[in-house]
Amino acid sequence: MGESNVDLEVKYNDPEVARGLLSASRCWVIKIGSALLTDDGTRLNAEGIHCWVAQIAALKAKGIQPVLVSSGAVAAGMTRLGWKARPKAMYELQVAAAVGQMGLSQTWQSAFAEHGIETAQVLLTHADLSNRQRYLNARSALNTMMGLGVIPVVNENDSVVTDEIRFGDNDTLGALVANLVEADALLLLTDQDGLYTADPRSNPDAELVDLRHASDSSLDAMAGESKGVLGRGGMFTKLRAARLAARSGASTVIVGGRIENVIERLYKAESLGTLLLPDEERTVARKRWLAGHLQMKGRLKLDAGAVRALRNAGSSLLPVGVRGVEGVFQRGEMVVCVDEKGREVARGLVNYSSGEVGKVLGLPSSQMAEVLGFTGEPELVHRDNMVID
Repeated sequence: MGESNVDLEVKYNDPEVARGLLSASRCWVIKIGSALLTDDGTRLNAEGIHCWVAQIAALKAKGIQPVLVSSGAVAAGMTRLGWKARPKAMYELQVAAAVGQMGLSQTWQSAFAEHGIETAQVLLTHADLSNRQRYLNARSALNTMMGLGVIPVVNENDSVVTDEIRFGDNDTLGALVANLVEADALLLLTDQDGLYTADPRSNPDAELVDLRHASDSSLDAMAGESKGVLGRGGMFTKLRAARLAARSGASTVIVGGRIENVIERLYKAESLGTLLLPDEERTVARKRWLAGHLQMKGRLKLDAGAVRALRNAGSSLLPVGVRGVEGVFQRGEMVVCVDEKGREVARGLVNYSSGEVGKVLGLPSSQMAEVLGFTGEPELVHRDNMVID
């Protein structure tokens, strides 16, 4: 189930060890801010993009799967349209995003192509992640891309989004994407070197914060609420994003994107920027959430073999071991797994609806596609989305 909080404290009390954990990560979400991508609003920063891409490609070659969250569509559109200040009217923002997105996505694609890497543009709105079915579809699409070696380039769908369904800033989007793909680390590349004890632009005594837990309340006063003219974020939104990412056990680094070879140097555990740590390791945080989830939508009755496989072998739940289904539920909802006497064995997030589960009871996974008419996950409940009683 992962490491205890005591184990984590031992690691996190040593900054060198804590930063070394980044290189052992499976997936990094890298968010690059508008000021960096548009060279402070003067132009689309193609030179910078090629530099970051080279580092991301090197990261991928080391076995870490990158997911890129790209700001800059509105800012890039502003420069192409000759606008000096970010417009306030929604339709003007949408136009700027639509214009800017064309050049931005093309620049990312051509830069990654130089390294033989395919990219995919993913445009999301808050509605995509608040609706369970769309959330699962987005997660499946992103996981499939990464499984094929494709780097997703994610941005908010600013050309159609409204205030009511807006993420608010791409720092928040980055954190939600980190949760979505279960990333180990979130990198927020910004025009500041990290989080300071005070605003370094006005206070010469300001010191860079090296290592803290994201939940540390003393950070609030340091972050402030300042925003730039190009984006909607600031240090306050980055701290909020770090706390959101920490809920699923991801660490966050707030760091200057203009630092030479910043991504590669973070991989090598150099002390750059501000590292904000979760209170719990990712697997522990997810299992705790699953264990405390009270809204159960249905029950799956397991045979003795399936019960042994879950409890003793650490297996996922396959349809071959399920003998009955109760309740009405949709894909992604919580179900309880019980033994033949009705005693709870486990609970988890199911990959199929109750109607679909009813069609494949007792069947081997190899026959599911033929019966259901589509190819989905081979498990009814994956081990990573399950907690054993």
